[in-house]
Amino acid sequence: MTPTGYAIEKRSALGALLLAHAPLLIAYSGGVDSAFLLAVAAETVGEQCLGVIADSPSLPRQALRDALDLAENIGARVEVIATGEMENPNYASNPINRCYFCKAELFARLDAVASARGFRAIAYGENADDAQQVRPGRKAAVEFAVLAPLKDVGLTKQEIRKLSRTMNLPTADAPSQPCLSSRIPYGTPVTAAALGMIERAEATMRDFGFHVFRVRHHVQGGCPTARVEILPEEMPKLNGSAERLCARLRRIGYVQVAIDPRGYRSPVS
Repeated sequence: MTPTGYAIEKRSALGALLLAHAPLLIAYSGGVDSAFLLAVAAETVGEQCLGVIADSPSLPRQALRDALDLAENIGARVEVIATGEMENPNYASNPINRCYFCKAELFARLDAVASARGFRAIAYGENADDAQQVRPGRKAAVEFAVLAPLKDVGLTKQEIRKLSRTMNLPTADAPSQPCLSSRIPYGTPVTAAALGMIERAEATMRDFGFHVFRVRHHVQGGCPTARVEILPEEMPKLNGSAERLCARLRRIGYVQVAIDPRGYRSPVS
């Protein structure tokens, strides 16, 4: 489906908004929203925008490589900065507002870069649909006066995907990929070791040909266990390979592996 005239008008308003705040930094992860935002910014303000990727153990190495490749392909300037949310016990203890501490760390780093290098504003990829959900990171964005241009012009996730297709962005149909910490239940500490296991487990899932899934990391009696959620439409791929898949995940260190028969259900497209 092609974008509606209304979505195209929003796209035009987005360009004007970015131009009005240039030069600006963009918090860039390589996901659907931030990739679209960076691509429009690169097209609109060129060298007056800089995408910044926050690098920490919660970002898979493949996701980092993909984000860098995409930025190069769209001609956007990008830098990678290390963030230290893992060193903050408020984050590592994994409270329900964990994302606030992550975003606060990121925006503090971006604020320092903006001040030192003369950028007028910082923007991130919250969209109009996100505004209807509880997102702890939004509080940090407000505290650091971070812009949410996609939300401000009313662009929904569906519209962003459609417009991304017109720009030939590979993220147009990409599944949502929140950080690896999201695979750990609230209250279970986030550790570099746990994140490493999750990253290896999800890489294994991709090796088996799965595209939309989650490997949920639980700790029972001090032992790591995995609950695998796969998009229902992809579940038939398990036929004949479920045992091999579970064995591979156990070799990573999971004492028990269970495949959720209900599959993976994303609340947001």
